[in-house]
Amino acid sequence: MTQPQTPFYLIDKTLLRGNMERIARLRQRSGAKALLALKCFATWSAFDFMREYLDGTTSSSLFELRLGHEEFGKETHAYSVAWADHEIDEAIGYADKMIFNSLSQLDRFAHKAAGITTGLRLNPRFSTSGFDLADPARPFSRLGEWDITRLEAAMDRISGVMIHYNCENADFDLFDHQLTRIESEFGDILQKLEWVSLGGGIHFTGEGYPLDRLADRLAEFSQKHGVQVYLEPGEASITKSATLEVSVLDVIDNGRQVAIVDSSIEAHMLDLLIYRETAKLPQDGEHEYQIAGKTCLAGDIFGDARFARPLQIGDRISIADAAGYTMVKKNWFNGVAMPAIAIREEDGSIRTVRSFSFDDYKSSLS
Repeated sequence: MTQPQTPFYLIDKTLLRGNMERIARLRQRSGAKALLALKCFATWSAFDFMREYLDGTTSSSLFELRLGHEEFGKETHAYSVAWADHEIDEAIGYADKMIFNSLSQLDRFAHKAAGITTGLRLNPRFSTSGFDLADPARPFSRLGEWDITRLEAAMDRISGVMIHYNCENADFDLFDHQLTRIESEFGDILQKLEWVSLGGGIHFTGEGYPLDRLADRLAEFSQKHGVQVYLEPGEASITKSATLEVSVLDVIDNGRQVAIVDSSIEAHMLDLLIYRETAKLPQDGEHEYQIAGKTCLAGDIFGDARFARPLQIGDRISIADAAGYTMVKKNWFNGVAMPAIAIREEDGSIRTVRSFSFDDYKSSLS
């Protein structure tokens, strides 16, 4: 198929393979298994390519769980902050491992999950998150159990725990320090388990990350406690592997140069707006512009960019790192056209795998 009309997300398989190969190297050296975190990236048209490098998927809801089961296959971990009565039977039908968030959910549903592997979320009460909004260890966090007595009460009904406490953590020494703290505080419990998931948020595919040191630390942890280690790479799986392709619709001079594009940070890169971060825009040249979206939201601004020549209406701009928490959060705010999804194959050809129409917009409402 021909290249779609902007805006569209463009996944580059060559760049994606680089991340996958680092995951494969980590798996081989450490013995850890890696599960794609669908909360970050669930574009299933890429699953055939990613499947050979990963052991399966991990989910945060019934729909993510079903998608991983049907489109990725392999090992499927099911987690939810709270399962509903009408969901649990269907969820168990898709899952290889059922991870409950609380002891009360385990008490309520463990009998239904008796035929599959069961686990519990452990909250160590610390994390690497710098955002209170995303901090799983924030005061009064509802995410997981931390009390040793309560955890001990579950040992006869679970075979493992999930500990998600990293967030964009590119510091191996910090990871090592916090894992040692987990071993110190929860060592007796770890010794009774068969598997431990250390969650996601470890930025081990980033440039310069000491991958071999991480692998050796994971292997040491696994051997010391006699557990199979799992990782849940979301951002690490797809970092820098996609762009959001947009076109300039208008250029306004209101005291500074503003380029309005056929996209929206609110609708198409919502995660950046939530965390008050700017998009990764071109920074080459002397001509500076604020890149703004086309919705009526006054703060619909991607950020500042620099170009080698003045922008013209119709010019294309590539916004980098547009895979993680983008396609899974896109929305129909203002009825702005939703970006198509395209894949650049390793031979350079581009194919559209999904486009969205007015009927999709209309059918999302009532």
